[in-house]
Amino acid sequence: MTRIYKEFHFDAAHFLPYAEEGHPNRRMHGHSFRVVVWLKGRPAPETGIVRHFEDVEREVLAVREKLDHHLLNEIAGLEFPTLERIAAWIWNKLARPLPEIARVEVHRSSCREGCVYDGPEEE
Repeated sequence: MTRIYKEFHFDAAHFLPYAEEGHPNRRMHGHSFRVVVWLKGRPAPETGIVRHFEDVEREVLAVREKLDHHLLNEIAGLEFPTLERIAAWIWNKLARPLPEIARVEVHRSSCREGCVYDGPEEE
């Protein structure tokens, strides 16, 4: 089994409406995010690849466009935009066009924190 990945960056604002009154995260603020999307599969015998990076780039850039320089709270499904929910939201947007998806990482390097999402739990 082989894993490949594609990274993208986006900048966005958000606030955490459930934070205590007076907590800085309750106010609107912004972050720079780094996202790593991992795909997993067996390289095709005829090409030697899991997936063309051009295909992956097209799909991740479509997701980036929905996030970059937006207020995350205004995006359907991200009304409470924690790292955990952002990672799952990205997974859900990419699962259909990239069925080889295996992991989504969302990093806020300036805060030295991030989240790794390995997909929904199997039932």
